[in-house]
Amino acid sequence: MCGLAGFWGEGGESVGWKMIQTLRHRGPDYQGVWQEGKAVLAHARLSILDLDPRSHQPFFSADGRYAIVFNGEIYNFQELRANLEKIGYTFRTTSDTEVLLYAYIAWGEGCLSVLRGMFAFAIYDRLTKRFFLARDRMGKKPLYYTLQPGLFAFASELKALWAHPTIPRRLSPTALHAYLVLDYVPSPLSISEGIYKLEGGHYLIVEGDRLIAHQRYWEPPFPQPTAPPLPEALKHLDELLAEATRLRLIADVPVGIFLSGGIDSSTVAWYAQQHSETPILSFSISFAEDSYDESPYAEKVARWLGTDHHTAQLSAQKALELVEEVFPQLDEPFADASILPTYFLSQFARQRVIVALGGDGGDELQAGYPTFFADRYTPLFAWLPRPFLQAGLWLAERLLPSRDENMALDFKVRQFLRGFTGPAIERHTRWMASFLPEELPKLLQPEVAHQAEKILEHCLKPYIARFPTDASLFGQITYLYYKTYLQDDILVKVDRASMYNALEVRAPLLDVKVVEFLASLPPAYRLQGREGKFLLKKLMQGRLPPEILRRPKKGFGVPLPRWLREELRRPIEAELLSPDPWFQPHQLRRLWEAHQSRKVNYRKLLWNLYTFKRFARTWRLD
Repeated sequence: MCGLAGFWGEGGESVGWKMIQTLRHRGPDYQGVWQEGKAVLAHARLSILDLDPRSHQPFFSADGRYAIVFNGEIYNFQELRANLEKIGYTFRTTSDTEVLLYAYIAWGEGCLSVLRGMFAFAIYDRLTKRFFLARDRMGKKPLYYTLQPGLFAFASELKALWAHPTIPRRLSPTALHAYLVLDYVPSPLSISEGIYKLEGGHYLIVEGDRLIAHQRYWEPPFPQPTAPPLPEALKHLDELLAEATRLRLIADVPVGIFLSGGIDSSTVAWYAQQHSETPILSFSISFAEDSYDESPYAEKVARWLGTDHHTAQLSAQKALELVEEVFPQLDEPFADASILPTYFLSQFARQRVIVALGGDGGDELQAGYPTFFADRYTPLFAWLPRPFLQAGLWLAERLLPSRDENMALDFKVRQFLRGFTGPAIERHTRWMASFLPEELPKLLQPEVAHQAEKILEHCLKPYIARFPTDASLFGQITYLYYKTYLQDDILVKVDRASMYNALEVRAPLLDVKVVEFLASLPPAYRLQGREGKFLLKKLMQGRLPPEILRRPKKGFGVPLPRWLREELRRPIEAELLSPDPWFQPHQLRRLWEAHQSRKVNYRKLLWNLYTFKRFARTWRLD
């Protein structure tokens, strides 16, 4: 797990060093820069496999023609190495980096179809002067790039691109609109105008400052009309999860488990313990507030499985310290507050391990979110005219008492009614939203509000265009979860929180074979009545405590409603109500005062605004 950067253009090795120094947190073990003419490659290494300096990067082929910088892990590298040796390739290291490089040399872009792993990499052909860049299928590892006259540049994070003297920091109004709705900036946008994220499952070929190809090489499948019988499906999923977990335990450094006590992380822990002869290290965090605290469930699973379990408590005071520690590093606004406990958990685990396995992807692949249950009630409301729904929302905000508990009733009712204010395909996105698109013109200053109300249409349209003509609404919705919320929220959160602590997090549930199998199953294998994750729960019966299989989805929440009124009130109020060129000040004050008076729980909206304003002050975009 590492950080990478590079460019073609003016600047030379000194600029390469400036770029890679911004990514030292991703690779504290070694940093290297190489230049040839206008081409520069830079790398920061976190050593996981083959700890020897011979595997430092940039790494070159034996004949010197190709150079690679690589962030991630290729889990089936041993199998690929054996296949490459059969056709004549010899190896100088035991690393997956060398295997990846020779896989590309042997098979070109076709190598992407055989890789099992998480990755972002760039390969430079010194003979043809071409760059080949690719990102893993689900988008677990980040890759930003920019093309402008005389320059092509790429990096793991925005801050590395901003270190190049000719790349400006200009705020993208479109990205701002998307962020205010979604709590994150969706691919291919970035918050910086002219810089883009390479979407998961895509590759680029660039020669100089000229784009040769921008191609999709993989797509998650849609649910198929037929499925294997239940016993066969259970057997196949069992085999896939066992193999996916086994491959992710391969490392030359200590490995542990993030254990929340939910079914996804508990399943990963079960399979990991099956492959370990000694108690595997597991880690969780606790909160003083009962409605947010999952640690008793994690401890129950740990005792059941026999893991070597460790727990740390995240207090409000510690959260305030984390805000000051995490936010200066975030080079793109990100309003998922669970980045704080994820960062704290990563920091805690890093004291004992360098690699951790997590349960990411389970909710998206197996209909685990409450929004999927909410779908069952849409026929009761979807037919109502919008004015009736808006009136219901107005009444809910005024009649339901504001509560601070995790997923409190007033919050769920308000979010549910807000979902019906747009097209059916947008409903889940609106349920998850902070601000609705139609609310932005009132929130924003006129000069930055142009076309803001159409932002969801703009963001979702490219994905909707890929839907097969016979795709069910369930298939369309799950596809959008993979390509938006999972890729640009969940996986970004885990990548940044872990890599800021030089910790690698691996996700067995996002193994390509697991994804392709689960995504192809019909809804009944994922959602039955009010029960999500049907197939996984069936598989884990008898393997996990019954109460773990029965407990509802909780999420990795933090007690923001109270923190905003008490422990975090002063710093957030000062930031939120300070003058700025983007927002109508009376709207910010209205939201803040309503939350402080307990009229409405606006924690989601306020955290969204605070996060952006804190980001903007730190990075000073034009």
